[in-house]
Amino acid sequence: MNELSHHAYIGLGSNLDGPRQRVEQAIIALDRLPVTGLLAASACYASKPVGPQDQPDFINAVAWVSTRLSPLALLDQLQALEQQHRRRRLRRWGPRTLDMDLLLFDDLSLDLPRLKIPHPAMHERAFVLFPLAEIAPESMIGTTQLKNLLLQMEGHDLKRLSSRR
Repeated sequence: MNELSHHAYIGLGSNLDGPRQRVEQAIIALDRLPVTGLLAASACYASKPVGPQDQPDFINAVAWVSTRLSPLALLDQLQALEQQHRRRRLRRWGPRTLDMDLLLFDDLSLDLPRLKIPHPAMHERAFVLFPLAEIAPESMIGTTQLKNLLLQMEGHDLKRLSSRR
């Protein structure tokens, strides 16, 4: 990647069909996207589902990439990876084989029908903030420092798993 590259952070999650392996495979796949390279990835974390509780716990991680893709082109690539993992959207916050969210893209703020950056719920999600802090502790979420958001995460159910294989 060159100086024209953008930096993006991607949240990954799965709770079906070998979720930890799926998240780890998806992290590797990010490095193979066109004009994109993986810079770092957090450990995996286990957490209770958001929304309906009648589903397995999730495995989550955050990856940091450098890319020359635009935000929407990167989103298209992420959604294509989800489809390769047979992602089906049956209900809101339901179980899934793979979920990939574009969390941050440079210091860009976007509000489009298909994409909002920063991701609108990330400031409330321990399963996003703690993995992000592993690889980008100085991050800003909008105008708020990540370290300040972490202080508000008392009582979370997040469990850090051993480092990626």
